Amino acid sequence: MTRDGEIPAIFNPKRVRAPSVVVTGDSPNGPFGGFTNIINASNPQITHSDSVTSSQHDGGESGTCLQSNNNLERGTATPTTEAPPAPSAVQSRRLKACKESCCSELAQKMYFGVCVTILVTASWVGATHCIKFLYLRRSTYTKMSEALLDSEVENVGNTTIFHIPKLTTTTAAVFNAPFFASWFCTNFAFLFFPIYLIGRIAVRKCDKPGEILGDVLRGFRDRGFTIGRFLNRCLSFCMLWVLTTYLFALSLRALLATDVMALFATNVACVYLLSWVILHEQFVGVRIVAVILCDTGIALLAYMDGITGSPTLGGVVLAALAAAGYAVFKVMFRKVMGDPPVGQVAFAFTTIGFLNAALLWPVCVALYLTGTETIPSDRLPWIVLLIASVLLLVFHILTQFSSAVTYNLFVTLGLITAVPVSGALDVVLYGAQFAGMKLAGVILIAVGFFLVMFPENWPDYITRLLRKTGRAILRYQCCCEFAEIDYDNSVGYQQSKFLAY
Repeated sequence: MTRDGEIPAIFNPKRVRAPSVVVTGDSPNGPFGGFTNIINASNPQITHSDSVTSSQHDGGESGTCLQSNNNLERGTATPTTEAPPAPSAVQSRRLKACKESCCSELAQKMYFGVCVTILVTASWVGATHCIKFLYLRRSTYTKMSEALLDSEVENVGNTTIFHIPKLTTTTAAVFNAPFFASWFCTNFAFLFFPIYLIGRIAVRKCDKPGEILGDVLRGFRDRGFTIGRFLNRCLSFCMLWVLTTYLFALSLRALLATDVMALFATNVACVYLLSWVILHEQFVGVRIVAVILCDTGIALLAYMDGITGSPTLGGVVLAALAAAGYAVFKVMFRKVMGDPPVGQVAFAFTTIGFLNAALLWPVCVALYLTGTETIPSDRLPWIVLLIASVLLLVFHILTQFSSAVTYNLFVTLGLITAVPVSGALDVVLYGAQFAGMKLAGVILIAVGFFLVMFPENWPDYITRLLRKTGRAILRYQCCCEFAEIDYDNSVGYQQSKFLAY
């Protein structure tokens, strides 16, 4: 037993010392918090001089501290009321959310996709019209000197009369060499890998050209390509590429640029058919309908000027063969090369350009010597040919490399958006008219093009769209009904109130 006035402490071992600190599990800090001092509860005569002194000096502040300590001892906290957020804070949150949504990865791909579509359209229209302009440019001159030499002189009195024969006007074709144009434009494919190399070094300054080239060659070797096998494949692709470009340039001699571009856009239907047969892609019924529509559009364009006495049929056949050749090139390149990185694709196209420049120049010489193609060196429009080559290079670079920054949908979309732009240029420059079978054929090809671009699970998207539309209509009807009920109730209340008065 303890005596009165005695304090249980460590100096009196016979006395039982009460714990000065009790750990409770009801603390807001978890099982390791909530320390409660019970010395004052068991021994009311013990006080702390420092706390009393601080309370005397601090006044109201000590009272607040003691109240908060008592609240902590009871396990409760003083309730605090949060003020509503300021309008500036709400506005900043909205701006932040809007910025995050506009700068997301999906939004950036969409922005890049729109830019790629515009660039593909501009480059494709420019290159096609430049090649068409090569055929239209003529040099007209009059043999005035020969006419003066052959003139007859007649003297009538004091007057001398010169009898000059009729002046003859000669029109010389400046350019009639579609194979030379195709070979010249294909040579610019040699710049694929240098452009990729410059872009890679600009983005990653620590990379060296030798290391990048070594990585590309190592990638081909790891995929089982030897030097002979790689050159053999690239030579086959080079032949197919030049043949496709030659058929495209040859068709422009008989057709307008808009007709050729619309026919070339049918390559997406050929790509789907070949992918279904060769690459074993999924069968989609709506794409078969698209193929039928594209074929119908080709037939309408073929017979738009009749059958006899018109070069239209031959030009349509050449343009359709060019579209089929481009589709074969794309599918076979994917089958042979697979899905390689961008560096390997650039190196393959550079090899194609090198093989074209090194091996196919004798064909151009042979066609020139035999008179099949006319290449007048003194009047050859080199500037127009250079512009066409650069624009075709830009078009193919965007086609091959844009998948790294956006979706392939935007790249393919540039082929069909170029058709109305080219049509406007044909109307302004050459006074072309689009009506009848020509207009119907172009429209059918455009509809088939968009149907081919439908996704594989397009019925699911349509079902979701119909469901959302139905829900929105039902919600709108319900809101209208509730509004009518509220209006009737308010009118009835006002009438009853008026009657009461």
